[in-house]
Amino acid sequence: MHFSPISPKKLSVRLADSAADIRSAQQLRWHVFYEEMGAEPPHGAQHGLDCDAYDAWCDHLLVLDESADGTQRIVGTYRLLRQDRLPQGQSFYSAQEFDLSDIMAERGASGQILELGRSCVLPAYRTSATIALLWRGIADYIAAHNIRLMLGCASFHGTDPMEHALGLSYLAHKHMAPLGSRPRAIGADAINADLLPIGSYEERAALMTLPPLVKGYLRTGAMIGEGAIIDRAFNTIDVCIVMLVEQITRRYLAK
Repeated sequence: MHFSPISPKKLSVRLADSAADIRSAQQLRWHVFYEEMGAEPPHGAQHGLDCDAYDAWCDHLLVLDESADGTQRIVGTYRLLRQDRLPQGQSFYSAQEFDLSDIMAERGASGQILELGRSCVLPAYRTSATIALLWRGIADYIAAHNIRLMLGCASFHGTDPMEHALGLSYLAHKHMAPLGSRPRAIGADAINADLLPIGSYEERAALMTLPPLVKGYLRTGAMIGEGAIIDRAFNTIDVCIVMLVEQITRRYLAK
């Protein structure tokens, strides 16, 4: 599907409220993940739609651009999956790549877990204003559903770990989640993230190599799970993000 660039008129954020909204979000995801980023569609996928069983259990956060004639189009999206929306016996999407047992085993905690996923924005809209709108929507969602912890996968483009050795090593050395709240990469595609020795690189230079989404997460106080996953189907290397809501500053939520 072709998305022609236009000048933003008026951006807004809301949850999808119809099947048509969700379909438009799936079309946007296809464009970004498969056409732009080079992901490999799963066998039997409907061309033009990035969709799976999780879509039915999720809320879909949308950023919309309202044109001068009053029409709207979706230019950014996030998939939000609450713990209480998971069917009996079903795990979060992230559990396909990371062992979440430490997080899921926590008992007596007030609030529930929210998984963030399938984040994408059209190239012309990859600005601080769009990201701010997405986070405003997430902040409202957190407050509405008593969320205590957020998690999800964040990606480096490409599947060669050494191309991202600086960023991965920096995350492993400076932002590792503590034991008890630490997802762990599992399976044949799991790799160590601490590819470079501590002290062998300049931290500021490493920080600059991180994808914008990962840097945005870190600004909220996010932590990183142990290891990473080479996802050849999506042409990415994935890390697991953990965010404790109580550690997200009031200033950032307000912003």
